[in-house]
Amino acid sequence: MAEAADTPGTTPSAARRWLRRTGALLAGAPLLAGLLQLPAAGPAQAAGPDGARQASRSGSVAVTVDSLTPGAPTDGDTVTVSGTVTNKGKQAVSNAHVDLRVGSAMTTRSAIADVAKRADDLPGTDGTAVGGAYKATFAKLTPGVAEHFTISVPVDKLDLDGDGVYPLGVALSGETSAQPWDQVLGIQRTFLPWQADEADPTTRTTVLWPLISTVHMTAETGSNQQQTPVFLDDGLATEIAPGGRLDQLLALGKELDVTWVIDPDLLASVDAMAGGYRLRVDGDTTEPGTHQAVAQQWLAKLQDAVAGKEVVALPFADPDLASLAHNGTRVTGSLSQLKAATDVAATTVETVLHVTPSTDFAWPVQGAVDPSIVKVATSAGADKVIARSDSLQETGGLTYTPSAARPIGGGTTAVVADSKLSRAFEGDLTNASAATLAVQQFLAQSLALNLQTDKQRSVVVAPQRLLTAGQARAMAEAVSALQGSTWSQPQDLTATAKAKPDPDATTKVPARSAYPSALRKQELARTAFQETATTQERLDRFKVILSDQSRVVTPFGRAVNREMSTSWRGRPGAAGVFRQAVRSYLDTLAGRVRLIDKSPTKLSGRSATIPVTVQNNLVQGVEHLVLRLSSTNPTRLEISGKDYDEQPIAVSGGHSTTVKFTTSANANGQSTLVAQLYTQDGQAYGAPVTFDVKVTEITATVMLVIGGGVLLLVLAGFRMYTQRKRAAAREAEGTPEDDGTDGSTDESAAEDADEPDDTARNPQGTGDRLPDGTAARPRADGPQQPSDGTPDTAAESADPSGTGERVDR
Repeated sequence: MAEAADTPGTTPSAARRWLRRTGALLAGAPLLAGLLQLPAAGPAQAAGPDGARQASRSGSVAVTVDSLTPGAPTDGDTVTVSGTVTNKGKQAVSNAHVDLRVGSAMTTRSAIADVAKRADDLPGTDGTAVGGAYKATFAKLTPGVAEHFTISVPVDKLDLDGDGVYPLGVALSGETSAQPWDQVLGIQRTFLPWQADEADPTTRTTVLWPLISTVHMTAETGSNQQQTPVFLDDGLATEIAPGGRLDQLLALGKELDVTWVIDPDLLASVDAMAGGYRLRVDGDTTEPGTHQAVAQQWLAKLQDAVAGKEVVALPFADPDLASLAHNGTRVTGSLSQLKAATDVAATTVETVLHVTPSTDFAWPVQGAVDPSIVKVATSAGADKVIARSDSLQETGGLTYTPSAARPIGGGTTAVVADSKLSRAFEGDLTNASAATLAVQQFLAQSLALNLQTDKQRSVVVAPQRLLTAGQARAMAEAVSALQGSTWSQPQDLTATAKAKPDPDATTKVPARSAYPSALRKQELARTAFQETATTQERLDRFKVILSDQSRVVTPFGRAVNREMSTSWRGRPGAAGVFRQAVRSYLDTLAGRVRLIDKSPTKLSGRSATIPVTVQNNLVQGVEHLVLRLSSTNPTRLEISGKDYDEQPIAVSGGHSTTVKFTTSANANGQSTLVAQLYTQDGQAYGAPVTFDVKVTEITATVMLVIGGGVLLLVLAGFRMYTQRKRAAAREAEGTPEDDGTDGSTDESAAEDADEPDDTARNPQGTGDRLPDGTAARPRADGPQQPSDGTPDTAAESADPSGTGERVDR
């Protein structure tokens, strides 16, 4: 063949061309074989880069890492990795084995995030397998069958070059009948943080442990002395029961060095449940709750858990600061509600937990801030705002994560939580593999942060408010490993807020337009704050008439706070139902103090008294009310000589009282009167009662009868006068007195014969004459107008008076 070599400038011979073609085919054979190992590559490449990426993830065996201990190993430790492998393909895998592959240390936090995103991609630089005895083998992997594995490796066998975060690949290799050579068929990547010696300096890490729930209590309370509360449902009992979400949060947090962030509404609700409660069943129906003992036990465990720990109290019911800033500030009274919620927070925590909390911190949803949120957050007295680094982002080009505390003006400090650490435990972490990956990524990010610089820094971890039980377990595992590591030490939130700020850190709060649109869509609307303001106005009008305002002001004040709770985010329908229920119940109570309806009344004379009844069906007494009776036509019918008259009202609980007004008629015919209750500041209270009064004319016949009676009285008086004068004259002339015997003179007998019979003159009979012999005055014990002053009782009829009701004259 050498002899057949071409001479430069000449055409290749036929033999030479054949040799070149044969060599090319032989050289391409290995490449072709490699392509045949990736049967999906052709279609993926045809589909473009996205298709190629999708094909790269199509491992036929799923690998999960269910545990990795210790999460942050040190010298002398043995790393143990456990998990499962599941053959998802249609062919059995033979000669299968799981091994560990340690890559090169990563130098940036963003590199860690990138590896986490492609944790199960097949291609990648994963380093060499540890090999040797440190692997798990399977003779055969049957399709659809999961196999468990455990690999333990002394840390000194992992060839860790120095401090840093190492990607750790857990790979399954094997053969199939279609591809009979050893190849990686599935992989799961995680992280192995390695800090051999105590770091100098260490990162001071503050971990917030939120103890928050949704709204559970209504505004309704029982009429008993204890005011038994009514709950929406028994969901809170489920959360605090053994194994429930809040019970697990309590047990996990007790073992950690964390700052407790507590919603006082949760404490108030559990405390109320511990004393006895009722559940709303349907409409006005309630039934007794049965978990008082569970509530008592949970509170006792919480008191023990927070003893000696830092406790931060949020405003009562955890009001939505961003919603208030964006939609509520233009509604009168909204900021006052925030102030009230803040004022009651410390008292609630101290009363229930017997610790003094800090109320200096405001915590907007997900730490997202803008100038309006900061202004609202600090309006109620807080001077520190818990923000997050994906909101208050660094713009100065720093190559490291600065300390959390930042002065943002006006004496306010922003405590900026690290977003990567804070968001490490989102999503569904009920799966052991997902939880393990979250823990290792959290530890990796923490170590990478510490290795960025030799400056002493303080970092905050602020997770989502409503941690699930799975998220809480994963976070507790990570925090426990972190607090036992060589590069971090715990620190309270107050100390972090006081730490010296980094002079190069960003202190400018982002503009309102930068607020995340996804969060804005979940906010409470302005109409929600308007409805809350309406409820507060009605409460203010109602409470002024009560003899014991606390029985109403306290439960309704807290219910109004709950209407602004962050827990309503994304649930506008449920929030609206709750607000409507609060307002309706308040209206029901206020309506129990009312005027009794009156039917048309007849006035058969020029003056009369008209009774108006006020009924109080509340448990407590009412006072500071004024009842006004007005005439719509005072030229015809006056009240006490004017257009209207007023009288103060006070009615004890469960009773009613009747008030009489003097009226005078100036003309015959029908007039309309209006009765209305007012508070002492002149605000109308309740609905008015309107009724008609018919004035009848005094007839001539009645006048004649009255005149005849007067004439008879005059004549009787004249006759009595003449009789006495005659008797006096006889006595002066010596005429014997009439001793009532038969010896009377004929003259006196004749006179007596002219006298009418005593019985005729005195129909009452014997004994009704006066001592001097004159006739007794007629008795006034005939039929009388029933008194309106009967004792007030709760059982008094509230029915309207009968048709043709007559009044006292």
